[in-house]
Order: sequence, then C-alpha cells, then structure tokens
Amino acid sequence: MTHVEHLPRGHGVSEHWPDWTPPSVRKRLAEQGITAPWSHQAAAADLARSGSNVIIATGTASGKSLGFLLPCAEAVEQGGTVLYISPAKALAADQRRALADIGVPDLRAATYDGDTPRDERAWIRTHANYVLTNPDMLHHAILGNHAAWAPFLRRLRYVVIDEAHRYRGVFGSHVAQIVRRLRRICARYSRPREAGRTPVFILASATSGTPEESAGRLIGAPVRAVTEDASPRPALRFAMIEPELTGEKGENGAPVRRTAPAEAAHVLAGLTEKGVRTLAFVRSRQASEIVALAAQRILRERAARSASRRRRRDGGGAEPEPPDDGPDPGGPSERIAAYRAGYLADDRRGLEDALRTGDLLGLATTNALELGVDITGLDAVLVTGWPGTLASLWQQAGRAGRSGQDALAVFIARDDPLDTYLVHHPEAVFGRPVEATVLDPDNPYVLGPHLCAAASEIPLTRDDLDLFGPGAADVLDGLVERGLLRRRPRGWFWTGHDRASALADLRGSGGPPVQIVDSASGQLLGTVDEAAAHGTVHDGAVYLHQGSTYVVDELDLEESVALVHAEAPEYSTWARDTTEVGVLRTLRGQDWGAEAAVRFGEVEVTRKVVSYLKRDVRTGSVLGEKSLDLPERRLNSRAVWWTLEPEAADRLREAGVEVRGAAHAAEHAAIGLLPLFATCDRWDVGGVSTALHADTGCLTIFVYDGHEGGAGFAERGYAAARAWLTATRRAIAGCECSDGCPSCIQSPKCGNGNDPLSKPGALRLIDAILDEAP
Repeated sequence: MTHVEHLPRGHGVSEHWPDWTPPSVRKRLAEQGITAPWSHQAAAADLARSGSNVIIATGTASGKSLGFLLPCAEAVEQGGTVLYISPAKALAADQRRALADIGVPDLRAATYDGDTPRDERAWIRTHANYVLTNPDMLHHAILGNHAAWAPFLRRLRYVVIDEAHRYRGVFGSHVAQIVRRLRRICARYSRPREAGRTPVFILASATSGTPEESAGRLIGAPVRAVTEDASPRPALRFAMIEPELTGEKGENGAPVRRTAPAEAAHVLAGLTEKGVRTLAFVRSRQASEIVALAAQRILRERAARSASRRRRRDGGGAEPEPPDDGPDPGGPSERIAAYRAGYLADDRRGLEDALRTGDLLGLATTNALELGVDITGLDAVLVTGWPGTLASLWQQAGRAGRSGQDALAVFIARDDPLDTYLVHHPEAVFGRPVEATVLDPDNPYVLGPHLCAAASEIPLTRDDLDLFGPGAADVLDGLVERGLLRRRPRGWFWTGHDRASALADLRGSGGPPVQIVDSASGQLLGTVDEAAAHGTVHDGAVYLHQGSTYVVDELDLEESVALVHAEAPEYSTWARDTTEVGVLRTLRGQDWGAEAAVRFGEVEVTRKVVSYLKRDVRTGSVLGEKSLDLPERRLNSRAVWWTLEPEAADRLREAGVEVRGAAHAAEHAAIGLLPLFATCDRWDVGGVSTALHADTGCLTIFVYDGHEGGAGFAERGYAAARAWLTATRRAIAGCECSDGCPSCIQSPKCGNGNDPLSKPGALRLIDAILDEAP
C-alpha cells in the first residue's frame, strides 16, 4: 500500500425550495425525508426554469437528479414533456425506478431502449410524458421517425443529458451531432408563437474541467455551469495499492508482479467474507468473469479449511477437503457474481436487484455500473487499473458510501507505466483538477453520416449549416459527389433507400455486434463488438461467460456470429496482430533542433490479426502459436509522431543502442502516459514505431487515435508533446526493474509480444529527441 488519502466528511448547505416548486412534488419529497434542496440543486433548477441551458457538474451522489427533477416535474404538471438521455441502460432503468418512488402526479415515465417490447413503443409515443432513452435509440428510432413523435416533440420542454462527461472522443462527437439534429427537429415542431424555439438542455456531469465549454460543445449552444457542490459527503479513505513482485521471472527475464485482477479477487473475497457490500471495477469483460470466479474459489477454499479445523477441534479428525470448485450452499462465495455488457437484459436487471437487496455482497463489474445507478448501502469500491480519466476514477469511487456511512475506495495498480506512475505519485490523482472532456463534432467522418441522417429526416437548407459546424458546407459537397445527397434549389436531399442512420457507427464498434451462440444448444450467450471480435472470438479463442468457459469453433464475420462449445482448457488465448501506419497529410509540426521533430497529421492505419498464442493459465508460459486468416482492417485517423534523423540514430547504434527495441519501448511507455495529458484511455489509442519509416525517412514513433477520423487525443498529445515525453522518460527511469517490465515498457496490448524492447535504449533515445526541445 503506497498511499492512503483521507477525505473528510462534508456537511451540506441547504436552500429554500424555489417558489415555483409544485406543492405536490414538495409533499412527495418530504415523505421521503427530503425537506429542502441543497443550494446547488436549487441554483440549477432556477437556471433551467429561467430558460438557460445548464450543466450541474458536482460530485458523485451529490443529488444532481433532484436538480433537474424540479423543473421537469413542473413542466409535466403544466402539460409539457421531458426527454431524458443516458449513455447506459442501467442508469435509465434506475432513474425510472427513482421517479416511481417519488410518485410525481401526472408523470408517466417510460423507458424507450432496445429492450422495450415492440407493442409498448406505440403507447410510449402517444401517452408517455417523461421518456428515458439513450443516444443510440434517439439516433436510430426517434429522430428518423419524428413524425410519429410529433405530439411529444411539440410539447418538449426539457432535454436532460445525464453523465455528460461520458460523451467524449468519437462517441461524444457523434452524440454532439445527434443533439444538433434533435434541436433542428424540435425547432420544426415548436408552437407558432415560439417559432424556432428549442427545449432547454439540462446536463448532469461528474466534476470536470471547463464544464461550460465542454457542455456547450456537446449541445452546440451556450451553457451555464453550477459547480459548487453543497451536498454532505461521507468520509472516504482512498488507498493506493501496488501488487507485490512474486519473485518469478517472466518473458524476457522481466520480474513478475502479482496481477491486478488477482489482487482484486483477494480483496473482494476478504471484504465479502466480512459482510462488506463491495463493487470491484475491472477493465474488461473477461476480467470481470476472472475476478468473480477467483474470489468465489478463494472463499470456498477458506470455508473448506475452516470446516476441517472445526472437525479436528471437535475430535472428528480431518477429512479430505472438497475440491475448491465444489458447492458452497449458502456460503459467501454464492454472494459474488460478475456483471458486464454483453449479458442479456434480464440477467443484468437481476444482478442489479440482487446487489441492491443484499442477496449479493460482491460484484466484479466493468464500467457498465460506473454510472449513476443508486445502490444504497455500498461500503467499498475497488478500482482495478486506471479507468481512463480522473472523472471516471471519482465516479467509480463515489459508488461507495451511498447511504451516508463512511466509505472505502481502493485503487489497485495494473502492471503498466501509468498505474505504476500514479501509485508512486499520488499527487497526480489527489492534487490535480479533473480533466476537460475531449470531443470533436467537426470530425468529417462523424459529421458526414449525420448530415445524411439530417437530410433524410428533413431536407437540409443553407440556414441549417451553422448548426452543424464550420465544416458542414465542405462535407456536404463531398456527400453530393459520392451520390449520398442530391443538391436542389431548396436544399440537400437524401438519395438512399436504406436508413441514413445506419451510416453512423456511434460507439465505434465497426459493424453489427457479433452474436456468441452455444453450438450444442443454440442458446445466445451474449454479444461482442465487431471491432473486438477479431481479437476475442476468433477461431480457437477461449471465451468466458458467467463463470463458464467456452472455446470458439468458428467466427463467421459475414453472418456476425461466433459458434462456441463448452470446454475448460488449461490455457488462455492471446491474439497477435501487425500494424502499419502511412502518413497522408501533415497538419502541424515543430522542429526540435536540427535532428528531432514532432508532427501532427492524418494517417492511414492498416491492422490485421495474424495469429494467437496459447498460454498456460497457471504459469503464463507460451504453449504454442497458431496462425489465423482474418481480413485487414483499415482506419483513417490522426496521429502525433516524433522523428529522429538517420545521423542521430546512427550515433545511437554506434553507442550500442538497439534502436528498434528502444523506439518500441518508448512507444509503449508514451501510450501508457498519454491519459495524463488527454482525456483518454490507452485502449483509445494505438502506436507504431520503426527504425526507418518510408514516409518520414527517419526513425519514427507514432501514437494514433484508434477511431475513424480521429478523436482529439493525439492532437492533445501534440499540444503537450514535450511534457508528455518528459513524463514518459521519468516513468521509465523510475521503474525498479533493470531490463524493462509491464510497469514501464511492456504493453498488455502489444501485437508483437513485446519484442524487441530495450529499456536503457529507450532512455537514450528519448534524451536524444528531447535534447533541443523547446
């Protein structure tokens, strides 16, 4: 345990109810023990009711929901409607539950998402006055069918965008354009005396940097911010843990550290055993399954040992202990489960209810439960690996202490450069402001599909162009050339017969989700994004689902299905890939002396999964490699890259530096540290390094956005290039290993198996690049 931060209890500052608050709402809230709003709730509610778009950017569990409920309840009482948008189904379901508990008179709330039965959707369009949905349904099912929603849209007074900080990168850019299309359609349906008027937007967000600017960029209109959190806070102890070295040596002779999921499983088991209700956040679907299974096994083993000791104490002698995967009826191990996206809707709702009631004490979850699902009584939260942003870290930690009692949060570092840096530099977590949200609505790869969708909804006119951004006119010309739109004197018209909304890939999945089907029973087990399918459900891959292990028989990309069979092999699988980057256009650049430079521009990335490794589940050793025949994936994106002239690279070689391994190691470490300078996750970006690149003629290290058209992360990296590379060097030099390890230069996502790598070479190379940096 490298650090413990004590965050003291905070006392709330209340305010009088706004004079306009409906008496019926005030009465309902009083029955639930809410006798007055906190001052930030009242301030946000007054701003929204006065007609200002507003963002409530305060801490987790600060009562943001009440801030937007007050004006929305008044609007419903007066015959208006409300549209509530959340990035996750679980949050929308929780909000609907909260509305039912309050029982606002005349409020008819309904959830409209992919799980809503078809026969209920017509009733919702006609009768509901508070519709809870998500960006995907708004994009695919509401805007394109706006005529059927006309009565609802004519009366629309407020649009609530919850967890607004989650709309970042390419996903956030898509949502920004969806909101612009919504504003355009609402102006069409506005009442004659309010011609062109759009609803008021109320955004709720975790604390973030520049919330007014980020929110304004998201909705395309001015926004006022409420940032002073006046709610009471439980005391929180926040521990930072770096798992210990095991004493073993891994590949390339690097020291092996206990994995973060293994550490999380032990902590989760211990807390569950003591009756502590705990969420363990992990980074991947597979990790959620692994942590839950490992914690269950630990508890079964402890129960067996305890029973054996009791028998000896009672004179019964020791009996053979049951296997560690045997039953534990009614024991603590049965009160731990996994939760992740890809589960069927009924399974997810059942797990949420079980945790809420206490039938489950421990849940290993992906960030699917990071959002505002209110599970009263949680005592502790484990954050297994850096979640990508400070906002997400505090959002996850804020799940604990929800009923007012003191709480525990534990950050467990993965064996990678950023996590290792943070547990040894806690001031980078506790002493810095939350990041600003990065999104780029003007990305032409995002803007183009939404202009097509907008034209299919209502033909575009020149008056609409300002709404969609400064690049709209140029993008429209390109869409006309491609035959997607037709230019007429009255504007631009959609030419396609298919749904224009299908052109936009909101969440960057790359295509329809791949269904995972048990070949023996025909049962649908779950889904995986098409983009991830190449690396996770390829032929021969080992796949975990709700504690059971399967092996993939066949991945059929044309039918979007992976057929699997139940099997528990003694190995796991790891996909290997090749990646190439070509420079299309340099947008900005800076020379760092005569021999080094940094550039930012447009690139084409070609990636292909070529094989997979089989690794022993106990030792991690490689048992074999099998080739795969999968298609290439091409990506037009944006990148930042450093170059070093051939003469300087030759001097490094003469000094004994293996430049390929040095560049590869520097690339890995730079990717790991980028989240300190851009609001991203290392999985949002990729990298390539080469001793001599065909387009630059130099030793080159690329870091690129892993999304079509770019996401703004590489551009942020370019703006902070010197500080970023300096922090990268510090992280490599500060690691206690001698030759390089996952804590500094090895990458969990390397398609080349972390070979070659050179830690001392990386330090010499970075010094050469930084030597004359301004």
